[in-house]
Order: sequence, then structure tokens, then C-alpha cells
Amino acid sequence: VNTDRSVGARISGAIAKQYGNLGLASNLNLEFVGAAGQSFGAFNINGMNLALVGEANDYIGKGMNGGSISIKPKPDCIFHPADNAIIGNTCLYGATGGYLFVNGRGGERYGVRNSGAKAVVEGAGDHCCEYMTGGVVVVLGTTGRNVGAGMTGGIAYFLDIDGKFKERLSQEMLKVQRVCTASGENQLKELIQSSFENTGSSRAQDILTNWSSYLPKFWQVVPPSEQNS
Repeated sequence: VNTDRSVGARISGAIAKQYGNLGLASNLNLEFVGAAGQSFGAFNINGMNLALVGEANDYIGKGMNGGSISIKPKPDCIFHPADNAIIGNTCLYGATGGYLFVNGRGGERYGVRNSGAKAVVEGAGDHCCEYMTGGVVVVLGTTGRNVGAGMTGGIAYFLDIDGKFKERLSQEMLKVQRVCTASGENQLKELIQSSFENTGSSRAQDILTNWSSYLPKFWQVVPPSEQNS
């Protein structure tokens, strides 16, 4: 059990000190079991991959600029991951790169100020993708209200399970459309495939197995900077 904050940040700092901001040319794979404290994987660097079996608190991947973080529940968990939060609030705050894959739901302000990370989660609370300026976020489930408030960049994909997604979307500047291009479909499918490979998510597996049925249920949220691109 990790009761400390910012696990991974010290290692990322040591790697950056020796190898620079580009990180490792190879991979350093670290595995954790239990409950992670605040800021798990903060400032994660290229070449460092953190895999957690359990759950984690707020600010996962804060400021991360590379590598990957994957989180999944223990094999003997008695709940359905896609219906329960296993990570806290404000994940990916200020992230500039890297990947985050979560087999379960996230809390509020998921992806806030994300400017480069790519991530898959199975649901989120209020204010998802708030002030996002870059990167790609995929949500395989419902969200709370005010999705994309202040979002000026990046791309987000949402699986509209209950048919009410557009009611939760901030309508300030965003364009919402179905996934209508081959490049968008490929981007979405590849990220879901990566999430399945990293977490074993049953929801991701079901979507991939029944792709033609699920694809029409996704919305693509596009801010002004990405329109016409």
C-alpha cells in the first residue's frame, strides 16, 4: 500500500537529471498493488511505465510528459469497474504527454488543463476536460455536467450510453459530432485497444468486439482550434 504522495515523481526527477527531459531510450516498468496516495505518477517521464492494481487518489498524472500509467482493480474485486470510481479528482492536471489508461471511472475535473496526454477512462464526474488545450481523452461511459468548459484544444470522444451526453456538454465554443472520418475512427479504436491491452477492461473488450454497433454511439468533441483540421 502506498501511503505517500507523488510516487514516481522522484524517480522521474532522477531520470531527468541524468538523461535530460527526453527521458529513457528504453523502458522502466514499475508495478504497484494497493491504494496509491495523491499525485500518483506526477511528472511521469518518457520511458517510465507505472502499472497499479488497486485504486488511486487525486491528481494522477499531474504534469506528466511521457511514459504511461495504467490502473485497474484487483482481480477479486466484487464491483463492476465501469460503474465505480477507482481514481480521484483532477487527474492529468497540466499533463503535456504520455498515456493514462483506467479500468474504472474517474472523479471530477478529469483531464483539466491537459495539453498533450492521451487517456482512456470509463466514466467521469463534473467538468471533464475543463480548460483542456491539447491531447486526446476517451470516456467509455457517462459524465457529470459541464463537459469541456473552457476547452480550447485537443480532441475528446464520449460513449453516449444513456443518450443524454449533449445535455451535459458545455455549449460555449465546442462542436460536437459523430465520429465521421477514418482518422478519427482509427484514433479512437487504437486508444481503446491500448487501454484493453494495459488494463484488461471488459468494457473496452466489449466495444472492440462489437465495434460496428458501438461506433455510432460515440460523440467527438472538437474545440475551435481543431475545427477544419
